[in-house]
Amino acid sequence: MNKVIKTKRLEIKPFQDTDQAAMIELLTNEEIKESFMIPDFQTEEKAISMFKKLQAFSYSDEHYERGIYLNQQLIGFVNDVEIGDGVIELGYVIHPMQKNMGYASEMLKAVIDELFRKGFHQIVAGAFEDNAASIKVMQKCGMAKIAKEDDINYHGIMHHCYYYAISKGHN
Repeated sequence: MNKVIKTKRLEIKPFQDTDQAAMIELLTNEEIKESFMIPDFQTEEKAISMFKKLQAFSYSDEHYERGIYLNQQLIGFVNDVEIGDGVIELGYVIHPMQKNMGYASEMLKAVIDELFRKGFHQIVAGAFEDNAASIKVMQKCGMAKIAKEDDINYHGIMHHCYYYAISKGHN
């Protein structure tokens, strides 16, 4: 099965060993951690261990985990949060230095198309209510707000989370 998606500007594909430093930068970036739930890694070894786990997931058929690359450089990632019964919930991150350039929308549109081809009938994503950029990305990609909402305690702060979804045949 082909695990590489090419868009106009991006490649979405499994992680390589050479991505370790860039991925750890994403996983420990304070700005990213404001809106994407990532554990705090107490040691570099724990961050490396998480990279190795995500790298293995990126080659697995049990998970959807891919790096987002611009000119061969890792600038973000997209991953499954939950998979079940033809529905997949995604999370995604773009490095703050590459925000507001349309990369998240370009990636998400391509990933939605791929996941529909793989047989999923609904793709869901969530965002904290104050993450207007991510909500805009989901809307741009044809996702509509659904009834599901959550209050999530993250880093000792309660965040209200909205969910958006797109169903096969509605994009």
